[in-house]
Amino acid sequence: MNIIVLAKQVPDTRNAGSQAMNADGTINRSALPAIFNPDDLNALEQALVLKESNPGSKVTVLTMGPGRAADILREALYRGADEAVLLSDRAFAGADTLATSYALSMAVRKIGAFDIILCGRQAIDGDTAQVGPQVAQMLGLPQVTYVRRIVSLDGGKMVLERAIENGTEKVQAPLPLLLTVDGSAAPCRPRNVYRMLRFKRVATPQESAAEGFKYNAQLAADDALRIKEWNLEYVGGDAARCGLSGSPTKVKKVDNIVFKAKESKRFTAADEDIKALVGELLENHTIG
Repeated sequence: MNIIVLAKQVPDTRNAGSQAMNADGTINRSALPAIFNPDDLNALEQALVLKESNPGSKVTVLTMGPGRAADILREALYRGADEAVLLSDRAFAGADTLATSYALSMAVRKIGAFDIILCGRQAIDGDTAQVGPQVAQMLGLPQVTYVRRIVSLDGGKMVLERAIENGTEKVQAPLPLLLTVDGSAAPCRPRNVYRMLRFKRVATPQESAAEGFKYNAQLAADDALRIKEWNLEYVGGDAARCGLSGSPTKVKKVDNIVFKAKESKRFTAADEDIKALVGELLENHTIG
């Protein structure tokens, strides 16, 4: 099987503090560490499970972003991916979900034949859950969202367990297929030490061209250490459909809202305080 995983490098908004937003309402990315989008790690794990159960399969991880986004591609290689592609061009800057989906769909077409595409349900920096379904639409693929588990694959059809509001359901869909994977799916396996040693020098052309880069001889001798880097022209994209020019979404205002308790009580670990706390919780029916 040829499996593609769409991944994104995001600011770690789960640990956002008072400095996370700029005065104009935009994210202060310098105040937040960049991480592998959590749901995309769940998607990567499902791809690796498929690879293990179908010998000879290949997992390609694709991300769109600036040069530093190569960090998550290395992370994917450490965990078991076979190939990495960075889609990077100034023309992609400022893309909303529609422009992002268009660029990714063009890169998928450039990759060529595939059986399944997986991505996380949503990215934690936007929480729209739109990119996966939009890519499926642009590629003319069936899609299954909120996937928790791949139940079976047989005869070109896949049975999947997906999350719904009050439980789960099983659905069947034909290949080729796009899946968005829910955060409740199995967590991604840790880095493999052997693969870390194998791919510790892997780099993009941007990185290898930088002054002081030490491993060009190794990259020249081993194609597996090269992260592919594609731009708009290489994937045959239309500049009018990328970046800001291809983004109909216009953000009018973003507010940084910090919730503060109107009143609070402090309890110690003393028996009397614990007894008083439990009594208060029982009285207002929080428990019991």
